[in-house]
Amino acid sequence: MLESKFNKTESVDNFLELLKKSKEGKLKIYIGMAAGVGKTYKMLLDTNALINNGVDVAVGYIETHGRPETERLLKGIPLLARKKVYYKGKEFEEMNLDAILQRQPEVVVVDELAHTNAPGSKNAKRYQDVLDIINSGISVITAVNIQHIESLNSIIEEFTGVKVSETVPDNFINLADEVVNIDITVDELIDRLEAGKIYKRDKIVTALNNFFKKDNLLQLRELSLREVANKVERKIESQVPKNEKRSFERILVCIGTNYKLNEKLLRQSYRFAERLDCAWYVLFVETNKNSFETVDLETQRYLINNFELATKLGADSSERIKSEQIAEAIMDFAKQNDITKIIIGKPRNKSFFKKIGEEDILKELVNNLENSNWDLEIVA
Repeated sequence: MLESKFNKTESVDNFLELLKKSKEGKLKIYIGMAAGVGKTYKMLLDTNALINNGVDVAVGYIETHGRPETERLLKGIPLLARKKVYYKGKEFEEMNLDAILQRQPEVVVVDELAHTNAPGSKNAKRYQDVLDIINSGISVITAVNIQHIESLNSIIEEFTGVKVSETVPDNFINLADEVVNIDITVDELIDRLEAGKIYKRDKIVTALNNFFKKDNLLQLRELSLREVANKVERKIESQVPKNEKRSFERILVCIGTNYKLNEKLLRQSYRFAERLDCAWYVLFVETNKNSFETVDLETQRYLINNFELATKLGADSSERIKSEQIAEAIMDFAKQNDITKIIIGKPRNKSFFKKIGEEDILKELVNNLENSNWDLEIVA
């Protein structure tokens, strides 16, 4: 049973205090290292505790995955009917946003935060539905796995080999009034998987040989613990006025036509900037050879996606400037914006930093370190 792992009132007391202090909608997020750690179970456990404290709570969307211990906790909790959406002759069930806004409970429970809504829904993503709910004055309790946080996407793909397509922006996670890590040991999670408590029997072996490898889970657990610790620390620091606490550091990440490396550079530099709470800029220098007009359509499309990712992650600015002297353009931008650190990607091959005219990009940047106020970091 999962019940023994969770204190029924400890994590509810903080949220009750938040609800009492403000009429605005509050957000509480449970984060776990993987499916099966008990996020949904803990949400429902806390839901029952809130109801016992006189709070009007309803379930907007929940996935029990047929787990009896989780389904038992649903008894007595108001459950709002889902909305049917039809697309290309198929029927989909989605959370009924209109019903929630009309019902106006004090708190609504929303599972599967990273879910992509069926075409025809008001919002493309469920986290956007949650934003609408909070903005209406309703508080939300929700849950997400660590691999669905946008800035961690590339890191997790590297060690698991799994590309997670559904993500939640970090700036949404940062909105949370309370972030809680649902943690169990890796051995406990594997025991639950092997006992058929997470996936059906025919999927267990595949899961153990892929995403649920012990090494993967150990790294995912560490990421979860770190992420929640960082969010809690940032929440405490947020009590200090922004202009008094923001770091003097100013980070510039330079992207090129290697769009896959760009994703990693953007996510990694964003996380660095977030930890320092500093300004973060994205720059792409266009030459005649690598301009948006001259690269192939696939590269062009991915570069556009790179800039959309920069915006999604919250870059202070993401710019394209034209120059045949790439290093000089980077250094000019750095001087104009008081950059303290320039981040570029490690070359894929020896010709990556090939001379453009008479310019060697890396050599130029390194040679100017001594007379500059910025550091240079090369990301592998």
